[in-house]
Amino acid sequence: MPTFLQQLRVDWPAASETAATEALRSRALAELNPARNRGALPTGVLGTVCLKELVQERGRAAGYDPNLDKCLVTEDLLSVLAELQNAVRCWPGGSSPSLAEAPDANADSCIVVHVVSCEEEFQQQKVDLLWRKLDGQAPLTQKHLVCGPVKMAGAPGTLTAPEYYELRHAQVCKASAVKHGRDLAQDPAWTEVFSILSVATIKFEMLSTAPQSQLLLALADSISTKGTKSGTFVMYNCARLATLFEGYKHSMEQGLYPTFPPVNSLDFSLLQDEGEWLLLFNGILPFPDLLSQTAALACTAPGLHATTRTEMMCKFLVQLSMDFSSYYNRIHILGEPRPHLFGQMFARLQLLQAVREVLHTGLATLGLPPLNYI
Repeated sequence: MPTFLQQLRVDWPAASETAATEALRSRALAELNPARNRGALPTGVLGTVCLKELVQERGRAAGYDPNLDKCLVTEDLLSVLAELQNAVRCWPGGSSPSLAEAPDANADSCIVVHVVSCEEEFQQQKVDLLWRKLDGQAPLTQKHLVCGPVKMAGAPGTLTAPEYYELRHAQVCKASAVKHGRDLAQDPAWTEVFSILSVATIKFEMLSTAPQSQLLLALADSISTKGTKSGTFVMYNCARLATLFEGYKHSMEQGLYPTFPPVNSLDFSLLQDEGEWLLLFNGILPFPDLLSQTAALACTAPGLHATTRTEMMCKFLVQLSMDFSSYYNRIHILGEPRPHLFGQMFARLQLLQAVREVLHTGLATLGLPPLNYI
């Protein structure tokens, strides 16, 4: 799984040190309920810890399952807790001091979000409570983001996360070969591009559905930059914008166009096409409000559970890409190098620069870099 997270460009600390696991193990042994025959326990099982009292202390409003009682403590579970400890120590970006090294550190200086499937929610609540019980420096604020089930269409049996990535990566490479008329998968210049396209495909596929809803993966669907419902379509239009501005820069350096004038000198009344107003009023102006709704998890509300609206950002970026694509296919932005046409050209370029910034910022909230070419 760590390799898969790296492929998806998700930062996660390296495996926890043995010392952290041993410290938790010692604390767990002190909390274990007495067993008549400790030697009869299965290999890897240390015993049970009662969580009922902790659930009652936090109160019904906290949102924990009232049926939580005993937790079976295993070596694997302690390794998970040690990994969580390590993640907190490395937050943010390794700049925070280790909680073990700084006993006075504020245990509420970060928020832990447990992203868990609906089937595993009960077990993850045990992990949350056991962490609080065994580690006095565990973050005070822990939220649970519960995701709905993931189903697959067009594939028999099950598919592991790495297999899912490899499938989408192979489809991206195949789509590129069809587009360019040759196989570029072995070309080092395209390795990063294909990796980003694969990640974009996966993230848009998974995040375009509300987290709590069931997700149906259509594995047999082909991937195309022309498809208007995918991350590759958004990336394709980012690349088109990059090509547009690179084209203007190249022409300017050749002396065909003047340098870009100050924004306050532009005449935006020259923007009279309906597509231009659509980009402004449906894309650029609403974006700050959308960003405030979707860029952060809703973790401040009371209770155990957090919510997120990633599907709003995904759908917005796809729709903006569709509006831009339709406009760009109709309007020739870089016109003839004639002075009387420069005013409208610069107004349009400024509008599309704003569109480009919105796309880049939106992709950044999903952990995706834009592409300059596909």
